[in-house]
Amino acid sequence: MAQKRGRAEPNFDVPEGRIGQRGDLDLRLSREDRAGGAETGSKERVSRQPAKRSSPSRGSSGGRGSSGRGRSAKRRRSWLGRIVYGTVVLGLWAVIGLAGLIAYHASQLPPIDQLAVPKRPPNIAILASDGTLLANRGETGGRVVSIKELPPYLPRAFVAIEDRRFYQHFGVDPVGILRAIGQNLTRRGVAQGGSTLTQQLAKNLFLTPERSASRKIQEAILALWLEHKYTKDEILELYLNRVYFGAGAYGVEAAAQRYFGKPAKDVSLAQAAMLGGLVQAPSRLAPNRNLPAAQARAAQVLAAMQELGFAQPQDVKVALAQPARPASIRGGGSANYVADLVMDVLDDYVGKFEQDITVQTTVDTSLQATAERSLVDELNKQGARFNVGQGALVSMRPDGAIRALIGGRDYAQSQFNRATTAKRQPGSSFKPFVYLAAVERGLTPDTVRDDAPVKIGNWAPENYSHRYEGPVSLRFALAHSLNTVAVRLGQEVGPKAVVQTAQKLGITSPLQANGSIALGTSEVTLLEMVGAYGAFANGGTGVIPYVVSSVKGSDGKFLYKRADSGLGRVISPDADGMMNAMMHETFVSGTAKKADIPGWELAGKSGTTQDYKDAWFIGFSGSLVTGVWLGNDDGELTKKVTGGGMPAEVWKTYMVQALKGQNPVPLPNLNRWRRAPETTASVANAGPADVLNQIVDSLTPAPQAEAPARRRREQRAEPNFFEKLFGINE
Repeated sequence: MAQKRGRAEPNFDVPEGRIGQRGDLDLRLSREDRAGGAETGSKERVSRQPAKRSSPSRGSSGGRGSSGRGRSAKRRRSWLGRIVYGTVVLGLWAVIGLAGLIAYHASQLPPIDQLAVPKRPPNIAILASDGTLLANRGETGGRVVSIKELPPYLPRAFVAIEDRRFYQHFGVDPVGILRAIGQNLTRRGVAQGGSTLTQQLAKNLFLTPERSASRKIQEAILALWLEHKYTKDEILELYLNRVYFGAGAYGVEAAAQRYFGKPAKDVSLAQAAMLGGLVQAPSRLAPNRNLPAAQARAAQVLAAMQELGFAQPQDVKVALAQPARPASIRGGGSANYVADLVMDVLDDYVGKFEQDITVQTTVDTSLQATAERSLVDELNKQGARFNVGQGALVSMRPDGAIRALIGGRDYAQSQFNRATTAKRQPGSSFKPFVYLAAVERGLTPDTVRDDAPVKIGNWAPENYSHRYEGPVSLRFALAHSLNTVAVRLGQEVGPKAVVQTAQKLGITSPLQANGSIALGTSEVTLLEMVGAYGAFANGGTGVIPYVVSSVKGSDGKFLYKRADSGLGRVISPDADGMMNAMMHETFVSGTAKKADIPGWELAGKSGTTQDYKDAWFIGFSGSLVTGVWLGNDDGELTKKVTGGGMPAEVWKTYMVQALKGQNPVPLPNLNRWRRAPETTASVANAGPADVLNQIVDSLTPAPQAEAPARRRREQRAEPNFFEKLFGINE
């Protein structure tokens, strides 16, 4: 049996100096011991084995240097790896954080499938009777225009200065943002923004004007949606119709009309450049407020257009030599008074609408300009001298179609419409309603009434001249505006009858049925008075003044078209003829003699209120009715201005031009009641029979009651100096 041996415990102690020799324990791992090490070539295994056995001793200096370099390289590789790893991790977290931020702000927007470009507020284009644009109304100030309507250089001006990479980016332009950051850093301040045109459109369409990181993120999201939804030209068209240009003008059409008085399709290259530069700062760069700054900015736009090939050098040179200037609107644009009237009545015709509409008016641009010039020139010439600060003029056809309307001296200074809104005492211009009430009760132009002092209670009205003519005809009394006769007639027919007569002719303002109504003490508007006189001019049909003839939608369909309408017959032909005969006499021998226009049959009445506060003149031919009011807004007294003075001069200046080139139209129903002409005035053009008849008529004695008055008139002294100076004759 074999000899039993005792159990031997393993011993891992290695004698010093024996490490690495054959038979000794070597705990170092070879390549074969590592995963995949067996796949290495045999030569590599053979070559490495001696190296393990012959490792240098611990004291070898060469071995230490080699090991140090390896550890240093590993250390460097370790730090570099950590940096790369940390950067990747941070980048991933940044992407995750940005995605979360975008998702959060996107969640604050409506769902993408529910997004839609909000409707543009409708524009109201107000046109004259010939189709000329008078004004735009609405929130935008101009109609929507197609990009195809515009000259090519107009949209290019915006691309050149606001977003030169517009056709290359996808809604957000990283290149543009980096360029803007670089320029802003070098220029020390915010010199350039990085927003694209699409981003600007997104802001205008969907977002508030606040400036914050949150809004910029939402702006970028919406810009991407717009680029996905629309073509580049569609986006540019939306932008051009929505961007704000200052002065209440939204869109390029409104801006072109506002600053240059022309449609956008007609602007020049210089004007297009000015519009393109304006959107950066509309208030600061508005050409009507800061023309040098606007022209300097336009020059930058032109340079950018030339650089990008959007404009030829020779065209740019011409544009720089002749920079754009804003159109000057004389008198502050009186057509705006017409536009305001249109807006006041538009709801009565079309109600609520959501599309652009076009309103055709009855206004004649030539007559409107003539009316404005006549009024403003007279005020400039004599307003300060006679303390007259304001005026108004209304002119219409006898059917009520308004041809010109001036609501004040300067619309830019005051938008209050004195023609349609201001209520003033009409004075003696109200007397025709008194006389009409009397005529309708049997009186005639030849009826005689006494011009003598009259008293009603404590009220004792006097004539303007403080003189009395005695018995006179109604024709003479109205032509010379005798107050006592008008008051007597008012008492004779009754104040209520006077009020009713005025109302049936179209006066809608409240009227006080008292004794003084005969002298025009109840306040009315100029438009009411001119409309009421229209019934005299058209033969007796009541008139409703109107300014709107039709309204069309953007599709060209009529939303409203005026049909013939009125108040029906309100004056009998006979009564109308008598009234026209009496008011015609004012131009022959009465207070309107200075306003007579040779060759035309005219009729009308002047009016002056107590203490010369208001002065009126309303007159008409068979084709046109025109009224003028002069005074002061605060009720301050004028320096003795009468209706036969300055207002009559404005009226004549306007009517001479308005009737120029027309064939005279006779006054309706006048011939029967026309006053027989004086023999000396008509013998030259009369035949033998006519001469004989006129001589016989001249030998016929006048009514006995009027003879004393005629003698007194013949004996009256010539007008004194002040009467001649101020034109006082009523």
